[in-house]
Amino acid sequence: MIYLELFLGFLNVGLFSFGGAYAAIPLIRDVVLSYGWLDEEALTNMIAISESTPGPIMVNLATYVGSSQAGVLGGMIATFTVVLPAFFIILLIMVLMRKMLGNQYVQAILRGLKPCIAGIILAMGCHMTLKNCITAPEGQAIDLWPALITLILATLYWGSRRVMKKKLSPIMLIVVSAFLGVAAYGI
Repeated sequence: MIYLELFLGFLNVGLFSFGGAYAAIPLIRDVVLSYGWLDEEALTNMIAISESTPGPIMVNLATYVGSSQAGVLGGMIATFTVVLPAFFIILLIMVLMRKMLGNQYVQAILRGLKPCIAGIILAMGCHMTLKNCITAPEGQAIDLWPALITLILATLYWGSRRVMKKKLSPIMLIVVSAFLGVAAYGI
């Protein structure tokens, strides 16, 4: 039964996630929480680990959830089903690309999807930031370390754009956040 649930759950994620892994995180969150595979805290931790390990976030999450629920076969099923729809969609797009990409209506649809995807990513980023900076039981107290680390990273990111007139490397932000996490929480 768990294999079928993994198949259907991650097939749902693979079919209906559009715009990359960050845009798919809300859908992954809904599926994982609805099946009870992980709790909110474990999912947030796994998203952080998936972002910092090599490979696509969706594949890393699917592999972890599948293997934690049903062993190696569960990890393989979840990973396979999360990438299966994208594989077939890319094949179909490659066949139809030359004809359809020049179509003005297709271009209009793609231009219209860009702000939607940006909004989904921004909303999920705000949700994760607030979830980590506000303590869970009361829902009103601010957790000092995550809030301070978020403030430092935001200041570095926006300050580098202002002062150096270029963006700070994402790798550098990951390194700084790792250093700040170790400094705040210890090893």
